[in-house]
Amino acid sequence: MVDLTPRGTDWSLALLVALGLATGLATWFAGSPGDAWMFAAHAVGGTVLALVLGWKLRRVWPRIVDRSRWDGRTGASLGALALVGGALASGFLWSSGGDLDLAGYNLLNWHALLGGLLGAIVLGHASVRAKPLRPRDLRGRRQFLHAVGVTAGALVVWRIQRPLQRALGMRGADRRFTGSYDAGADFPATSWVLDRPRPLRPGRYRLGVGGRVRRPLALALEDLEAGDELVATLDCTGGFYTTRRWRGTSLERVLERAGVADGAHHVRVISHTGYRWSFSLSDARGLLLATRVDGEPLSHGHGAPCRLVAPGRRGFQWVKWVTRIEVDEHPDPGAPAATVWSSFTREGRGA
Repeated sequence: MVDLTPRGTDWSLALLVALGLATGLATWFAGSPGDAWMFAAHAVGGTVLALVLGWKLRRVWPRIVDRSRWDGRTGASLGALALVGGALASGFLWSSGGDLDLAGYNLLNWHALLGGLLGAIVLGHASVRAKPLRPRDLRGRRQFLHAVGVTAGALVVWRIQRPLQRALGMRGADRRFTGSYDAGADFPATSWVLDRPRPLRPGRYRLGVGGRVRRPLALALEDLEAGDELVATLDCTGGFYTTRRWRGTSLERVLERAGVADGAHHVRVISHTGYRWSFSLSDARGLLLATRVDGEPLSHGHGAPCRLVAPGRRGFQWVKWVTRIEVDEHPDPGAPAATVWSSFTREGRGA
């Protein structure tokens, strides 16, 4: 990398941060084995970022240690360095089996927080003050070969990480392809953001089914005890997973009972708190409305009386405290925002 120009280095770092941000966000929605490449791209990109950052530090280190050479931009540069170092270190420690909570958040949470903050700062800076690339920042056979070599090296590091961790008996070898660790049967009760509703009374519970259906329904809890089962893995973006046997009634059974009207293509699953997620009609037919897990009734923290089980989806899409199903023509663009504002609704606050 001796031929990489300072401007080329800075642009490489900015593009790698953008790649890390994009792939990191994509992994939040990737839960099936076919999506494993997204996590691989994130890991390899992070390794390349660390290598390019090392080259950058080698070049600027004399200015860092010599305070007489500091200027008005040094503080911001050191702050960015601390952010990228924290993001890389937290990701590496988490994937190696690190089990550390800081201020109530684990290393994966800190990795996401620091990475998001870093991405916003770097991309904002690049849009305002970035100097355009020149031909000499891009051309050069040796420069191209060095870039290929760094990427190949990062791929090798990624490929040997699991075997090496396994040989050393490290906890990181046992994580799922998503980076999550097995929580076993006693998996934690978590809520996206801060939803904390009061328990719903089973005897008064009703699941409303409406929208583009021929027969709107109001189903009692016993109507959902159909005995349909799925063995599915709940994989939370908070860093844990658990594979359990879920029982209740298939969403397909409910939709058939209500009668889907012509022109309907999407299904919204809505929580008591207002939290919701949207699925295509074909995908929705493979989901389960669960009332039990491993033969036992769901606890309130796990979504009682009824929660959605969505195989191959991340945990935040497994809607809890489900009280309504709506069939519609179109997808629900407001669903992602609802996962935030539901915590501020009267029901989400537990009022």
